[in-house]
Amino acid sequence: MEKHRCGWCVGDALYEAYHDHEWGVPVYDDETIFEFLILETFQAGLSWITVLRKRKNFHDAFDQFDYKKIAKYKQEKVDSLLENAGIIRNKLKIKATITNAQAFIKIQEEFGSFSTYIWAFVDGKPIKNNIKNYKDAPANTAISDALSKDLKKRGFKFVGSTVIYAHMQATGMVNDHEVGCFRYNEV
Repeated sequence: MEKHRCGWCVGDALYEAYHDHEWGVPVYDDETIFEFLILETFQAGLSWITVLRKRKNFHDAFDQFDYKKIAKYKQEKVDSLLENAGIIRNKLKIKATITNAQAFIKIQEEFGSFSTYIWAFVDGKPIKNNIKNYKDAPANTAISDALSKDLKKRGFKFVGSTVIYAHMQATGMVNDHEVGCFRYNEV
């Protein structure tokens, strides 16, 4: 018998695998949180599947999402990234990635970890919503508004409330699996 999945991923093997194994699983390690944050910023204005299909290329191009290395990127690296057809070659998003890595490190220094900082917005535990159809999930919430505003104040770019809410969904800060989805109670 076929498992019921959230409607947004059905029919694409890559999407289904991402949904089944990663989406909505609470993430507390800074390295993975940073990866998702960068991927979400590149997704701004595009579909998630576009980014997901290029994820390996992003991983390779951005030094396995090593934020300490990314924070030190110089113009030569930016130029090489702009030539890399395997990623989304948006100059503003590439430069934002460097800025975001620098701001990420500052938050780590202030809070001990980025995870401690970001999870404080949901009191350290996932918010479990009751979404019957994925189309009914919000694009943003008061929490994503507050987090977005605070990140921008700290120097982050491409972190609007909708991007941040998608990040919260991806990293399990909020469980927006459909209530009928087999992953709803698993995560």
